[in-house]
Amino acid sequence: MSNVDYIVLILTLAGIVAYGVYKSRSSRDIEGYFLGNRSMPWFLVLLSIMGTQASAITFLSGPGQAYSDGMRFVQYYFGLPLAMIVISIWLLPVFSRLNVVTAYEYLEQRFDRRVRTVTSLLFLVSRGLSTGVSIYAPSLILSTLFGWNIYLTNAVMGGILIIYTVSGGAKAVAYTQQIQLFIIFGGLILAGILLVRMMPTEIGFVDALHVGGSLGKMNIITTGFESGSFDWSDKYNIWSGLIGGFFLALSYFGTDQSQVGRYLTARSLTESRMGLLMNGFVKVPMQFLILILGVLVFSFYQFTSAPVFFNGAVLEKAKQGKHADSLLLLEKEYERLSSEKIQLAQAFGNKQGASMPSNGDDVLRTLQMTNDSAFAVRSEVKKLIRTSEMGLDANDNNYVFLRFVIDYLPQGLVGLLIAIIFLAAWGSIAAALNSLASSTMVDLHVPFKGRTNEYNWSKFYTLIWGLFCVLVACFASEIGNSLIEAVNILGSLFYGTLLGIFVTAIAFKRVRAKPVMLGIIVSQATVIAVFCFSNISFLWYNVIGCIVVMAVAWIMENMRPKPTNT
Repeated sequence: MSNVDYIVLILTLAGIVAYGVYKSRSSRDIEGYFLGNRSMPWFLVLLSIMGTQASAITFLSGPGQAYSDGMRFVQYYFGLPLAMIVISIWLLPVFSRLNVVTAYEYLEQRFDRRVRTVTSLLFLVSRGLSTGVSIYAPSLILSTLFGWNIYLTNAVMGGILIIYTVSGGAKAVAYTQQIQLFIIFGGLILAGILLVRMMPTEIGFVDALHVGGSLGKMNIITTGFESGSFDWSDKYNIWSGLIGGFFLALSYFGTDQSQVGRYLTARSLTESRMGLLMNGFVKVPMQFLILILGVLVFSFYQFTSAPVFFNGAVLEKAKQGKHADSLLLLEKEYERLSSEKIQLAQAFGNKQGASMPSNGDDVLRTLQMTNDSAFAVRSEVKKLIRTSEMGLDANDNNYVFLRFVIDYLPQGLVGLLIAIIFLAAWGSIAAALNSLASSTMVDLHVPFKGRTNEYNWSKFYTLIWGLFCVLVACFASEIGNSLIEAVNILGSLFYGTLLGIFVTAIAFKRVRAKPVMLGIIVSQATVIAVFCFSNISFLWYNVIGCIVVMAVAWIMENMRPKPTNT
């Protein structure tokens, strides 16, 4: 990066921290620190929910996901609007009536302290690990691209936000998320505009989408059926999105304190509902636009030579190993195919300007075949990197958008978009730290240690969880095929069980604590077994976990001997 980029980066981050500290004035009690005195209007609740959900991973990995796999990832969110309606009708009134600080307080009133404690611990484990990945993932990408020390990048990524999260609590988180989202979307829209402007003059926005669509990247709806049977390993299709995505959204927004804590800050039940329902309305279009950015990057690289592997640092390391000669040959072949691809794309562009004569379809078919050949070369490069003796990461989806930013965007804007990565990470991490501390304080500390000096203890737990998550980030290594998949897989290992506990509590009024405890154990063991020994898509883990808790609890409750009247 240039000096101008570093100045933009530092000023943007410093401004956000200063604003967070300025807005950190809240009551010196648990409600003020964790819920901002329940004083937030619905639009601020909405922005806080979106800021918590849309981490740096969303903006880093989303465009790369579309570049490699097309738009079908958007189906992952199709169940979310329905989940927002269900939570608003059934869960929110319960939380509002009981005036809880955490979602898990309700479980002690419904069952007993053991169920509340175990549920809180499940949340703390899943959210603590996920937050560590949320710190590590963007830090890894930035350190790889710029040669920054990974441990220092982790410390900066996770450390600075601890300042205003510890000092300000929920109010600081909500107000900084508001500014962060405006900067993030402004920067991404600007990047999209520049992306289209850098294409040939005859290629506009619609033409760029037509190129991407003709080459298979506008696959918004897929059924998951192949050869007449449903592919349960297919991660993203209309059914896994509507059903599995519904259960995942229901558990994430209904039982994960990092989200529950966002809408409990609202000043009324109506404001909470408005924030949640508007999130369901806005989230799918937002993710659609992020993925469209990836399709535009794909179309841009039809007219410009693309790297054979977007993580240049890893490719250079691989060239020093046993596959060096093969990688060089593949790189030359990819360059040859890229030249052919550019010529074909330019021919398509010229035909667009001439109202697309009949042979334009032939050009697109040839371009498709050339892209398929280039994809095969990229796959072979990834295979050689994966099998190198250095244990290198062969996935480069997470580097696609950033590589474009660094190579093609002007000075100043690069610094702004790097700042966006930090801001997006901070928005989700700050809310996660606040929720981790609130659950630790309210569900574990207060029931066992009492309410003495609770404000200072709350700040202490926020600090401890912040340091824990930075430590997890420093020791993280393998994070899966895609950052956005890795975090969702990790959450899905626990969310089904969490959701099953709450659904059982509300739906089965006769079920008591012991059957639920057994259901928790069986459900968690089942989900982990499915993860370890099957290739079922992670979205179905949420369905499985929820159903197992409910089934086991209901069966065991009905098997209990009924009390006899004497």
